[in-house]
Amino acid sequence: MKQLRRFKFIGGRLIKTGIAVFAAASLCQLFGLSAVFAVIIAIVTIEPTVSASIKKGIVRLPAALIGASLAMTFVYFFGYSPVTYTLATVSTIFVCHKLRLQAGTLIATVTAIAMIPITQDHYLLAFFERAGTTTIGLTVSTLVNFLILPANYITEIKVRNDKLFDETAKLFELRCKEVIDKQRSSSKDSQKMHRQLTSQLGKSFQLCQYQREEWKFHRYKTGELRIFFHEYRKLEHLQQIQFHLANVLSLPLGNLAFSPEKKQLLLQTIDSTAAILRTKNHYIPAEHYELIEQLDQHFWYSKHEAAVPLAKAFHHHFSAETILLYVILSIHDVLEELERMARKAEKRNREELQAFSAEDS
Repeated sequence: MKQLRRFKFIGGRLIKTGIAVFAAASLCQLFGLSAVFAVIIAIVTIEPTVSASIKKGIVRLPAALIGASLAMTFVYFFGYSPVTYTLATVSTIFVCHKLRLQAGTLIATVTAIAMIPITQDHYLLAFFERAGTTTIGLTVSTLVNFLILPANYITEIKVRNDKLFDETAKLFELRCKEVIDKQRSSSKDSQKMHRQLTSQLGKSFQLCQYQREEWKFHRYKTGELRIFFHEYRKLEHLQQIQFHLANVLSLPLGNLAFSPEKKQLLLQTIDSTAAILRTKNHYIPAEHYELIEQLDQHFWYSKHEAAVPLAKAFHHHFSAETILLYVILSIHDVLEELERMARKAEKRNREELQAFSAEDS
């Protein structure tokens, strides 16, 4: 999972932050205003998407003005005492919460506290000056986000998908072999891996949402849109696999026992499934279908056995063996969908290449 967290120092957001700071400071210098507030606002308001910048900017501007006005009010009545800082902080947070300006609470509080020590007199003039510099910072950061280096998360989503499939294959192998070889409940390693995968999956969906929002303000190519939706569908299938793996993690083992032949079949199927998960196009070999067919027969036999009422205080309709077989077969169904998607995309790319070659000739 460390590969998913690789840090890239020089990125688009860092460059945009630097440009926003320079532009905000330059404008303040041009108008003879203090650049501190504009720079602070420009730094903290660079968002992943233009849409987020606009939406949060609409909230942050009035919130910052509220913070500035409250700070000036308390300075007028209480001077530069600790009471002023306390009341400015608490009242700013309270008012922002009541007015549903939570997204601007941080900016409003920073503005309120920073204004107190640097305002000596002319409170109304100081308020308008801080309002102006805050507006400059917000406006500059939004324009920079819109005009410079538009965010494109498609490549990152694709890379993350490949790594997530690899990590999912590792978890699938680890947990299934814990059940078959050791007949034990989920280990700390498998539980930790599942939590990490779930978290990273959520982040990938968030990146997809960012990309959708970004396209509301920037043009996109048909090829980019096609790649995006292909990767998004892969992500949805990956989520289905994660749901199935959760059933194995909480599997009630009981008196689980496998014959040597069935154990060998399960291990072969698990290794084959993990290998297909790691394959780029998720192509399923004929040998894997043979394993699945045998496993399917065992599943229906196991289901039939579980359906027979036994003389027990509690009767479970699905035994641990049935659940395990069901999960493996369900993941195979998802793999078939992934293979179908890959073949369809490959066919489309081949047809486009042939059409392009025909045009050149």
